[in-house]
Amino acid sequence: MKKNLYTADATATGGRSGHVRSSDSVIDMDMSVPEGLGGRKGATNPEQLFAAGYASCFQQALIVITGRENIKLDPNSTVQCSVTLFQEGEAYGLSAVLDVDLKDMDQQKAIEIVNKAHQICPYSVGTRGNMEVELKVAGQPAAVPADNS
Repeated sequence: MKKNLYTADATATGGRSGHVRSSDSVIDMDMSVPEGLGGRKGATNPEQLFAAGYASCFQQALIVITGRENIKLDPNSTVQCSVTLFQEGEAYGLSAVLDVDLKDMDQQKAIEIVNKAHQICPYSVGTRGNMEVELKVAGQPAAVPADNS
């Protein structure tokens, strides 16, 4: 049974060169086309916001999985998320690479934990089948079952 836990609200004006504000004003910032595509310096873009959200959400999924398995997660572990905006014909799309560094954890165990986190992370669940997501552990590809990519 689905149980709603939280709803975030934000409003955008002016598209990629406009402004975004969350309903509680915690986010209240100018937006821009990425600087490399002719945008201005000092403003964020949707891809950066998506990458930050996905990285932090995936890190939380790792915390949940290691907690369930009574594994001590190094507090300095990191999730680096790269989100790519691409054009294919007339359409635009996104792809993501998650590079997880679980510090001193055995590589095989780290891959197992990362794949389990990928199964429960809301961003991973929400993008599954809709965008390409590549998983890496300490820079090395992490095998993802074909039906879960």
